Parts: sequence; structure tokens; C-alpha cells
Amino acid sequence: MSQAAIVVDEKDNVATALRALEAGESLPVHVSGKAVEIAVLSSIPFGHKVALAGMNKGEAVVKYGEVIGHTTGEILAGEHVHVHNVEGLKGRGHGA
Repeated sequence: MSQAAIVVDEKDNVATALRALEAGESLPVHVSGKAVEIAVLSSIPFGHKVALAGMNKGEAVVKYGEVIGHTTGEILAGEHVHVHNVEGLKGRGHGA
């Protein structure tokens, strides 16, 4: 079976989908050298992000070891993380 999502840096709190993920599937990922299973809560398109753990409103979203934005509301582990629930830093004078 091929890998369905990837976590690049141990600081990441999201994984990137390497294929479309379906709600209800169990997603195996490696986080800080440990294998964990995430229950996918919503459909997630290829290349989009899935939350590895729950996040509160205003929390930093970390991908590839870098903060890429902040949550605009609560996000549950296994939820789709994208523009509908993250305010990105790019283009907002942060240099990211």
C-alpha cells in the first residue's frame, strides 16, 4: 500500500494528502518517528492538509516546519485544513 499522507517535519501539526482522502478512513502517518492513525473526518483533496491533532482558534498551523497561518476557529484532528479555516500569512506582510 502506498503512503496516503506525509509529515515532513517533527514540528508539523498537519499532514499533506498524497491522494484524495475520504471521510471515515483511517490514515496512518509517521510523526516524530512514531506511527499514528488519524481518523479522517471529512473528504480531503490531493495536496491539501489534514490536522494531526486538535487546534484551537488562533493556533499556528505548521507545515514543513514553518508557520503557514493561524486557525480561524477550532479544528479537530482528522479535519481538512485549508482556506476555509486558516488565515494564511502569505501576502500579509509577514514575508512567508
